[in-house]
Amino acid sequence: MPEVTYRQALHDTLRAEMLADDSVFLIGEEIGLFEGSYKITAGLLAEFGPRRVRDTPISEEGFVGAAIGAAMLGLRPVVEIMTINFSLLAIDQVINHAAKARSMFGGQVSVPMVIRTPGGGGQQLGASHSQNIEVYYAHCPGLKVVAPATPADAKGLLTAAIHDDDPVMFVENLGLYNTKGEVPEEPYTTEIGRAAVVREGSDITVVSYSRATLMALDVARHLEETDGISVEVVDLRSLRPLDRETICASVRKTTRAVVAEDDWLSYGVGAEVVATIQEGAFDYLDAPVRRLAAAEVPLPYSKPLETAAMPSAVDLARFIRQAVDESTYRG
Repeated sequence: MPEVTYRQALHDTLRAEMLADDSVFLIGEEIGLFEGSYKITAGLLAEFGPRRVRDTPISEEGFVGAAIGAAMLGLRPVVEIMTINFSLLAIDQVINHAAKARSMFGGQVSVPMVIRTPGGGGQQLGASHSQNIEVYYAHCPGLKVVAPATPADAKGLLTAAIHDDDPVMFVENLGLYNTKGEVPEEPYTTEIGRAAVVREGSDITVVSYSRATLMALDVARHLEETDGISVEVVDLRSLRPLDRETICASVRKTTRAVVAEDDWLSYGVGAEVVATIQEGAFDYLDAPVRRLAAAEVPLPYSKPLETAAMPSAVDLARFIRQAVDESTYRG
């Protein structure tokens, strides 16, 4: 099985889907001649031409709206928004039109479109370019929101998103583009709405997604070697629909939980996960659920301050140890 980068997995999946289905086309800022700000679309304009790889003006509301209309008329647009922060300029189109068209027209139309967009901090891009605001979209019925952590899931979820007849927000993390992992060469899909237990454990569950999942896996390996703590890691992969059963089944098994995320603590994805655990696994808990998230500040440009504001592996290890130490029993 070949090992490829997250970036390459996305590129290869887009190319494969465009080869397989003429209704799939790409639209966004600088995705053609410039080959994308993160080179996900490198070579695709030369191969497929400007009809299917469409450069747009810097007008997120305009080209997202155009993609919605194209989807309603039978095409399958894949929109690239340069950063999730810029999606705020198109949020009316996403929330009030893409997400609601099927319901408002009584099921007579669908909006089979994908919006790909990266976010996250750690790149010294300043407060307005470093946000994790996927929860804004996960809050809205009618949208599906996915956030893959690995190249394999990037391929599987992007394929599933392109095939889906409803709009999908496909959230990437800037810190993942150069990460590598094994990706099957044959076509496959990863089910939207299904979390994955990416590491089995018995003492505590860490629930995470996107970049935080890789951090959780590193911490889990370290704690098993140094402290003998067996950490189970659940990667959400999908934020809407949320796989509540997999979360609760894991916590019922380990009896402790920590939720790790890159967005802000208040009203974040983790808040919904903790509510899910409280409703579905409360009687099994041997310790309060702990939450690790970013500091509640606009992310600083200064590298030391940016690092201090983001959740770290050291913090996660400390939270896990504290949750385990709060109970005298370890399975």
